Amino acid sequence: MIGKKIKRLRNLCQLTQEELADRCELTKGYISQLENDLTSPSISTLTDILAALGTNLHEFFAEEEDPQIVFTANDYFEKITDDVKTIWLVPNAQKNEMEPILCILEPSAEVTLDMPHEGQEFGYVLEGAIMVVYGNNKYVCKKGETFYFTTDKNHYIYNHTKKIAKVIWVSSPPNF
Repeated sequence: MIGKKIKRLRNLCQLTQEELADRCELTKGYISQLENDLTSPSISTLTDILAALGTNLHEFFAEEEDPQIVFTANDYFEKITDDVKTIWLVPNAQKNEMEPILCILEPSAEVTLDMPHEGQEFGYVLEGAIMVVYGNNKYVCKKGETFYFTTDKNHYIYNHTKKIAKVIWVSSPPNF
């Protein structure tokens, strides 16, 4: 494990084994053995190698947790209220800078009025058509069309048709 991490760092720094060995007053053969996990360095030697690679013991041994990048239906959270099904497409998105959801609106259904707040919202109509209410204005948004606005006015969407509407809605910052 240590050897592979050292090799990865060395390659990121675009150093050869010989260049790293020279910087640490070690031999190229020792660096090769280390990278192939055939030997283990002393703490002092490891500290010198890591310094030459621009890091330290704490960062080197810190557990890196890869973030989840792909989400499936098993990860989604759903809520159904008043003929509106809301599906959070990224779990725990409240900690992120934006929150994507899928809204499925039955005919005549509306999403609850949202009062003015800081942020921006974007939507893409996947199916059907909706009415976007922004302040005192109303806008029709059909399949394949988008809406985008700052959230400094009262706003909501509703399905003014007799068919189901599906909308991808993204809020920044998260507020759903």
